[in-house]
Amino acid sequence: MSVKKSKKKINKKFLFILIAVLILGGGFGTYKYIRSQSHETTDDAQIESNISPVIPKVSGYIQKVYVQDNQEVKKGDTLLVIDNSDYKIKVEEAEANLSAAKGQLKVADAGILSSNTNIITSQAGANTALASVSTAEANIEAAKVQVWRTKNDFERYDALYKSQSITKQQYEQALAAKETAEKQLAVLEEQKKVAEKQAAQVSQQVNSTRTQTQISESQKDVANAYIKQAEANLDNAKLNLSYTVITAAEDGKISKVDLQAGQLVQAGQALFSLIPENSTWIVANFKETQMEDIRPGQIVEIDVDAFSHHQFEGKVESISPATGAKFALLPPDNASGNFVKTVQRIPVKITFSPDTDKEMMQLLRPGMNVVVDVHLKEFVK
Repeated sequence: MSVKKSKKKINKKFLFILIAVLILGGGFGTYKYIRSQSHETTDDAQIESNISPVIPKVSGYIQKVYVQDNQEVKKGDTLLVIDNSDYKIKVEEAEANLSAAKGQLKVADAGILSSNTNIITSQAGANTALASVSTAEANIEAAKVQVWRTKNDFERYDALYKSQSITKQQYEQALAAKETAEKQLAVLEEQKKVAEKQAAQVSQQVNSTRTQTQISESQKDVANAYIKQAEANLDNAKLNLSYTVITAAEDGKISKVDLQAGQLVQAGQALFSLIPENSTWIVANFKETQMEDIRPGQIVEIDVDAFSHHQFEGKVESISPATGAKFALLPPDNASGNFVKTVQRIPVKITFSPDTDKEMMQLLRPGMNVVVDVHLKEFVK
């Protein structure tokens, strides 16, 4: 009888434990099911941040490095300086070229001024020569009238002399007057030729001076072009000189600095990195089967593995336009004949709440693992 009673007691304990396990398991399963209707969780998530490479824009030897590994810097702080001796010489050379170009402009301006003065003088001479020609032409016309009159008088006196109606003296006076008028006409015509020749020479001189003025104006245009080119070269030289001082583009922390004074760096070479402050976010890779109800703006609970006793809050900022595999260096090609259906992951960007403790935010580092819990039915107001 005693053996049978002990067996019954053992059966009752087992039954009690089984019932307790079933109740707890059922409760936990019910909780998980109910929670899954309004939550999506993944531990495939990491903290991301902008990482700005520090890249020199000019080549040269490092003169001095002002930062160390993991140092905090502010925007505008000097990170390192490149030896600027060569770039100072380039600036001085550009300044000399600019002065030479300006000197050419002054020479061209002086040439234009001289040519304009010569044009005015030559034009005055041309006007005088043309006036002399006009005067000569008027005198010739008057002389022609005088020749015509004296010739008629001579012919009349010649007839009278032949008929002995006048004296020889009167005849000779008429002849002398005719010859004088003819000689005067010849002199005036010669003077006209001289005046026309002078006018032609002066006109040619005016044209030559105008051509010289055009040449000077062309030289001025060329000098202005040289000045613009020299100014551009000077600005470029000054800009390259300013690039020898490399400063922080924004507040942040410096990565490992593996540089020494005297080391040669090339333009475009990544020297080290700057991680800006307050530029962290999370990329959570959800399974495609979890994406049905995830939308931008939903509230997210964030647990950082490194800070298990502190919970962060954020929101779904955006959803990637493609799966992570499509952005891989060698994306899988399902048409290759080796198709195996694999659940894909969709990157989701999650940003921290603006109310997050700033001190805790400063402790976060890119690459830290996190667990995110998206509240499907709660949105940020």
